[in-house]
Amino acid sequence: MLTLLARWIVNAAALLLVAYLYPGVRVEGLWPALWAALVLGLVNAVVRPILVILTLPVTLLTLGLFLFVINALLFWLVAEIVRGFTVAGFWAALLGSILYSLITLVTSWILFPARR
Repeated sequence: MLTLLARWIVNAAALLLVAYLYPGVRVEGLWPALWAALVLGLVNAVVRPILVILTLPVTLLTLGLFLFVINALLFWLVAEIVRGFTVAGFWAALLGSILYSLITLVTSWILFPARR
């Protein structure tokens, strides 16, 4: 439970860092970042697998590049749902989702190493 809470806070901090680094993504404070990280995690856990299965032929045809489009659309969807978290458009969502993924990947790898 404590690890889940720590990951949530790290993901919110990653979202704040994306907003700081890229002007196409805007977060108005800590609370919107926390809510956006929570909703983004839920959307990625529930909606993303369904979309990946439904778009499998397109994903295979594009050699997996369509997964970037799915990530961008979900990032943009969360921005439409959460007040205080905005994305300037599809291309901003695409770059924002890539930055967010990279930052959370690196921070999770450093802060939460895999148990051996």
